[in-house]
Amino acid sequence: MITLRLVSSLVFAAGVALAPASAPAQSTASAPAPPKVVGSFEAGAIDKSVDPCTDFFLYACGNWKKDNPIPSDQVAWNRSFSLVYDRNRYLLWQELDAAAKDPKTPLQKQYGDFFAACMDTETVDKKGFAPVRPAWEAIDGLTDAKQIPSLLSQLENAGTPDGFFGLFVAQDDKDSSKQIAAIFQGGISLPDRDYYIDPSKHFEEIRGQYLTHIKKMFALAGDTPEQADKEAAAVMEIETAMAKASTSRTDLREPANRYHIYTVADLVKAAPAFDWNVYFSGVGIGHFDSLNVATPDFFKALSGLLQSEPLATWKSYIRWHSLHEQASNLSKPFFDEDFDFFHRTLDGQKEPEARWKICSSMTDGALGEAVGQDWVKQNFPPAAKESMDKLVAALEKSLGDDIKTLPWMSDATKKAAEEKLAMIRNKIGYPEKWRDYSSVKVDRADLIGNTQHSAVYQRNYNFAKLGKPVDEKEWGMTPPTVNAYYNPSFNDVNFPAGILQPPFFDFKIDPAVNFGGIGMVIGHELTHGFDDEGSQYDGNGNLREWQTPADRKAFTERTTCVADEYSGFEAAPAHGDTKAQLLNGKLTLGENTADNGGLRIAWMALLDTLAAQKKSISDKIDGYTEAQRYFLGFAQVWCSNQTEQSAREGALTDPHSQDRWRVNGSVQNFDEFGKAFNCKKGQPMYPAKSCRVW
Repeated sequence: MITLRLVSSLVFAAGVALAPASAPAQSTASAPAPPKVVGSFEAGAIDKSVDPCTDFFLYACGNWKKDNPIPSDQVAWNRSFSLVYDRNRYLLWQELDAAAKDPKTPLQKQYGDFFAACMDTETVDKKGFAPVRPAWEAIDGLTDAKQIPSLLSQLENAGTPDGFFGLFVAQDDKDSSKQIAAIFQGGISLPDRDYYIDPSKHFEEIRGQYLTHIKKMFALAGDTPEQADKEAAAVMEIETAMAKASTSRTDLREPANRYHIYTVADLVKAAPAFDWNVYFSGVGIGHFDSLNVATPDFFKALSGLLQSEPLATWKSYIRWHSLHEQASNLSKPFFDEDFDFFHRTLDGQKEPEARWKICSSMTDGALGEAVGQDWVKQNFPPAAKESMDKLVAALEKSLGDDIKTLPWMSDATKKAAEEKLAMIRNKIGYPEKWRDYSSVKVDRADLIGNTQHSAVYQRNYNFAKLGKPVDEKEWGMTPPTVNAYYNPSFNDVNFPAGILQPPFFDFKIDPAVNFGGIGMVIGHELTHGFDDEGSQYDGNGNLREWQTPADRKAFTERTTCVADEYSGFEAAPAHGDTKAQLLNGKLTLGENTADNGGLRIAWMALLDTLAAQKKSISDKIDGYTEAQRYFLGFAQVWCSNQTEQSAREGALTDPHSQDRWRVNGSVQNFDEFGKAFNCKKGQPMYPAKSCRVW
């Protein structure tokens, strides 16, 4: 789903960043074995041959990295997120499998049938290309480019993706009490605009492989080799033009760059070749006189393309998106080719995930709060929520104390920051009110039909918000999700039940490890309210400057220090004709600021907790001081291995830094780490000069 603003999350929101979902396998495996439960602290993971003052990530995780290669069905493997994600998905599978075999309630029958349809690869294979054929027949009926808006609404009303752009309802950035229409750029299939426009040999090779992939897919759909060549060239031409017209991910992090209020009449003047009134009426979004045209240059360019490109080119482009975006749910030949390029070639994944895994994830994505109702009953007891309430309160107090002592902030801005902090809403575990999915038609023998019905439901659910009061209790993640997020327009932090377990939180272990784990997670999300993006929104969620000019200048100097620092970290090494890939410190600035701030305020909360227990930070457990265990608990959350391909892709597309730099970048900016491990000033993890925002 395209959204106007990606909420700031602990890991990348499009699935688990460290264990991306792959396309489904085309075979049904036997019942899976239960995955292991990971402890919050693992002494055996530590590689004592590494100097912690030189590379703390390798010290804390070195042995774990050696002993835990990336599974063949993954592109990255992480000690916490991946393993907890696997365990949650296994528990989800148990629930879904039981519901598919013997549902006890109408709700269980609905999600059980959805899961069963996904697992039924025999029926999927028998249908072949047939699920896409109705869309292609509609596309073939085009006789003029002026009919494209009507066609797109027809496809979207049937739940068929068309790839052009995103239309949705979102809060007005400057009046968060309003929910307004918005449109946002789209149109490309590769992970980022740079894949189309970067002239380096690496991306040139990927473009060639992508073109070959498109030809193969069109051939599978029935094209002759000559037709496939022509259609693939047309797709590449349109997508490249759309990529060139797109605003970069880095620029989109600046709220002002994605907020442009147009009247509908203004939009018609700016992009006249697309009949907006026909499209808006066709998709049934409801009446509005103005909207946020988040990326106006894209829509102006799109209008020009509609006038300059032949109708046959547009037909090929729309055919491609209706095929490509459903390919992983088609028969085996389509699945195999889709996996080969988008997973094996782009990400380095060796083989697909087991079918039960992807079907569990797919059902959670389509009917998440239906599935989640039963999941939390089994896996999130009231005591866990109560413990989390206390931890969040402790971290909020620490952030408040941190604000009071900031040397660069004036009293006026401190007061405004404290007011915003006091207004943050905390959502823990799961929603107070569950969504009603009763209108979603589910057929046990129609996988793509089910996904289409779900897509229409999700779209209409969003469209119904237009002009309505904001539901402040709404969630953006499902309960089993191993993640957390901050939403600047809601000014709230959200911690799904899925992340509130070991190794993030374990009530049986010492406070230092817990604060290094779940404490840092909480601190990370709270700090997002005050990072380079979040700090531009006030406590009511409105885009409004609340810092004094002098304080904003001082703030920007500090965030620039962080951005420049992380831009020097290597994401992937150079070899042959391929250049080293560095992190983009501006793209990752918000997450890096949150990591640094979260580590600091979780430390402050730990000190308060130990003082209340009459304990000392220098007390030892198993040979490590509480200070050392705090930093080890933090670092071991991020122990991981990753393929070079996915690391390169992530450096371009992921607003989070790689795990190594989430650890090392944070500790080298916090002097308490150097003191805890007796480092000498000037060593890599205890530099003479460091960066600090919060």
